[in-house]
Amino acid sequence: MIEEISTRVCIAGGGPAGMMLGLLLGRAGIDVVVLEKHADFFRDFRGDTVHPSTMNLIDQLGIRDAFERIPHARLPRLDAVVDGIRLHAIDFRSLPKPNRDVTFMPQWDLLDLLAEEARHSPSFRLVMDADVTGVTWTGQHVTGVMAQTPDGELRVRADLTVAADGRDSTVRQALDLGVDQFGVPIDLTWFRLDRPVAPVPDTLGYLRDGSVLITIPRPEYLQCGLLIPKDGFSDVKAAGMDAFRDRIRRVAPRLGSVVDGLRSWDQVKLLSVQIDRVQRWSRGGALCIGDAAHAMSPVFGVGINYAVQDAVAAANILVPVLRESGVGPAAIDRALVRVERRRRMPTTLMQRVQMVVHGVIGRGRDMVVLHNPPTMGERLAIRLVLPLVRPLIARLVGYGFRPERIDADVLGESGSR
Repeated sequence: MIEEISTRVCIAGGGPAGMMLGLLLGRAGIDVVVLEKHADFFRDFRGDTVHPSTMNLIDQLGIRDAFERIPHARLPRLDAVVDGIRLHAIDFRSLPKPNRDVTFMPQWDLLDLLAEEARHSPSFRLVMDADVTGVTWTGQHVTGVMAQTPDGELRVRADLTVAADGRDSTVRQALDLGVDQFGVPIDLTWFRLDRPVAPVPDTLGYLRDGSVLITIPRPEYLQCGLLIPKDGFSDVKAAGMDAFRDRIRRVAPRLGSVVDGLRSWDQVKLLSVQIDRVQRWSRGGALCIGDAAHAMSPVFGVGINYAVQDAVAAANILVPVLRESGVGPAAIDRALVRVERRRRMPTTLMQRVQMVVHGVIGRGRDMVVLHNPPTMGERLAIRLVLPLVRPLIARLVGYGFRPERIDADVLGESGSR
């Protein structure tokens, strides 16, 4: 027997975009159901970086105290070690107060926080372990989704269906919106290293001889990502674990004392890096946001934050429409087009910046970014040019191209808690 639920909005996917949109719609009194494929939010590879743009929204939601109770690392400055030379690459202290740093928090903790806050709204419902298998149609109009749960099939009927189910979105595939794929020359291997006994300055990345190692400081360990050539993981494994560890030692000598903690390929996961964007973000009765609309590269760690910005823009535009009594599908569809118009440009610009960075780091192992010691020209650039562009980089990474704010009528009175 098929269980049925009727709601105003059904959101497929409980990631940053889906949970933030569900929270905001619930706060605004809009009936919303969020379907999350897994039984919990714990996934080892999910972005950790919570940028100032997102922290501003956490403050707007009035959940900063709850956020602060979750273990996290906060860095006002992001350093990179390039060919053995430490650079103060990004300094968020140039941004307006109060949020002038980047926060590293496991994404599952952030999602648990958003879900807990959303549950305070009686119009919000979260269904875990509900794997969306397809959409339902009336003619050319989407009317909801089908999902598989441990108890059997679930049909959710909705006036609006939102695809927030990631880069491999089932809903996006069903909508057949067309996807533009942008070639990326790298993939990412993902693993943990213990923190060295001797303190190591917090460092976002190491670059040497064409190798790039990302090091994200989590409370008890370093979450690391080593860039490899696209589709090259089988070659990396064929070379052996000793060669993999040696490569880490070469690019980040200060981590040499802990790299022997990698003993098996079972400790190393592969992220296939991709950049893509749907040609249309919506069709009758359905909208794509977050990775379902645009897969982002790990460059600058903007994925979470752009997904959240999508959700806020969608809530700001949709809530006034969904609150109107007797509003028809045509009015909702017009609002969906407005969401795309607002978010397409900042997404496209950030993806173009990411592709430029990929072009630089994809040049190969012979690439020299800085000489050691630096040449006269490089020293002048470090001393004179970098301080000038550092605030611009902080603004680009911290806020993106169009940071969103939650409208007052979306927040409601509970937004001041």
